[in-house]
Amino acid sequence: MIDTPEDFLNVWIDCVNNDDFEKLLALYGEKAILIPTFSNHVMNTPDKIRKYFETLASREDLSIALHQKTLAVQSIRPQLFSLSGIYCWRFSIDGELLNFEARFSFLIDLALPNPIIHHHTSQLPRTL
Repeated sequence: MIDTPEDFLNVWIDCVNNDDFEKLLALYGEKAILIPTFSNHVMNTPDKIRKYFETLASREDLSIALHQKTLAVQSIRPQLFSLSGIYCWRFSIDGELLNFEARFSFLIDLALPNPIIHHHTSQLPRTL
């Protein structure tokens, strides 16, 4: 059961780390929008979100880790929250484990069975 925004984020991360992409996809609402880390397209249908995560799941050694100190949770109204922070995607390319730090934001409604309304994530740019 997901009772808090932190619970939600832990479930989402556990789904990625345990290759449970059906459970992960079930977190996204029917009208959810995903602006993903590794694509320049907006995923605005369940089929597009599924295809994105199926492609991502094909990566060897896929995992994600939250930079805990970066997590910010804002309560918008009862059960509606914004979460933002930084997480690090990891997967292998040609046998080399690589890290991709990304900032993220979620808009979630914990009153819904599929709480994700909006999810935006992008790789951290190089600093000047």
